[in-house]
Amino acid sequence: MFGGIVNQWEMSYEPGCYGELLPNGNLLYAGRLGNGPLTDIEGAGGILLEVDWAGKTVWEYKDEYLHHAFYRMKNGNTLVLKWVEVPKETAEKVKGGDPGSERKGVMWGEAILEIRPNGKTAWEWFAHEHLGPQEILRCPICPRDTWLHANACIELPDGNILASFAKINTVAIIDKKTGDIKWHWGSTGELAHPHSPTMLENGNVLIFDNGFHPNGMAQNYSRLLEVDPSSDEMVWSYDGPNDGDMKQLIYSSMYSNCQRLPNGNTLGCEGTTGRIFEVTMGGDLVWEFVNYLPRWDTSPTRSRSYPVYSAYRYGVDYPGLRVLK
Repeated sequence: MFGGIVNQWEMSYEPGCYGELLPNGNLLYAGRLGNGPLTDIEGAGGILLEVDWAGKTVWEYKDEYLHHAFYRMKNGNTLVLKWVEVPKETAEKVKGGDPGSERKGVMWGEAILEIRPNGKTAWEWFAHEHLGPQEILRCPICPRDTWLHANACIELPDGNILASFAKINTVAIIDKKTGDIKWHWGSTGELAHPHSPTMLENGNVLIFDNGFHPNGMAQNYSRLLEVDPSSDEMVWSYDGPNDGDMKQLIYSSMYSNCQRLPNGNTLGCEGTTGRIFEVTMGGDLVWEFVNYLPRWDTSPTRSRSYPVYSAYRYGVDYPGLRVLK
């Protein structure tokens, strides 16, 4: 809470996006291979590493098309996101985006895989098999190299999958048995390039809405918001503190996440600025931390920046912190 370092891991791969502390005390980390066919796309990865508290690798999974997100499931398997080619006949029907901006004529779509500890695939889902190319319209001005640009895949208590698709401005629930999309929200102007949906104990979904050129228009603020899937009603939102007569808006065009805390407050990560903050349901700012570590790939051609892809708070009773007792 005071910014002190409890532990740090020296990883053998640059970050693809982020890491999470597992209940067993290990770190599950998405690394970037750096030499894959799509590694220049934001969010590219290629390798998952599970390391113990001392940094020793206890499990790894490689696939050069991995990107963005992962999730360790209750059964010990791991959900991952993977880029796959969209069939040409489907890609040609996808509307929106900069014409001719496909990757060597290819549009890349999404697969969600469930990986066993032995590296074998237990379950898979391909977006182009369950989502029509014009069913949910994509961002009109983003490149056409990726169709949906997923950035989250989370197992829900009922076994279904909660996912986020930035380029169609949508958060969705996928029926794991049928593969059908049983609920989706955000594509009719509510969201713009969202990240990090999580389902709360009350059944609502908490989302970081980046607010990046919604409907092709300029916008300069992001929001933390809570939506009720049963009614599609937004029941809470936060876009920044009030500072006298001036509204101080939060904004991150990419990355970012939010987390509902046990005390009812919400932790937010304003990714591109590296700012992490806690707010009450009434919108009061009660804690913040600004990252002081520079971007890992700072070079003479890149301006110095201090982004944080995502941030999580772990309570003193979190099982993964038993090693500290």
